[in-house]
Amino acid sequence: MNAEIKAKFDSYPKHIKPLILQLREIVFSIAKDFDLGEVDETLKWGEPSYRVKNGSPVRMDWKPKSPNQYFLLFHCQTKLVDTFRELYSDSLEFEGNRAIVLNVDKALPRPIIRHCIELAMRYKNIKHLPLLGA
Repeated sequence: MNAEIKAKFDSYPKHIKPLILQLREIVFSIAKDFDLGEVDETLKWGEPSYRVKNGSPVRMDWKPKSPNQYFLLFHCQTKLVDTFRELYSDSLEFEGNRAIVLNVDKALPRPIIRHCIELAMRYKNIKHLPLLGA
């Protein structure tokens, strides 16, 4: 983790930082499990952003204006959030076509979130498939 990313994680409230770090850990786990290559970890629009060669970027963040929520954000011109909504509307909350909204007071639905991140990280190879091959 570079200094800029570390500073961003350190800026989160102490109860939020582990939640965002858990999302980060899922990203790196998927990259390893699916042999997706190196993960490019940067700040985009002030948010931790993760990308692999044939994937679509995944960002994550928490905002003071929504203190009980944190977010997984996706490129709005992809089919990702629409697909997630089709697959997981009974389990997840969404913001438009760009974000999964997570609640700080609820357990992370880890298998579902892992699947969503996996689809984003494999996006360029699966974007032509119905429901991204899910």
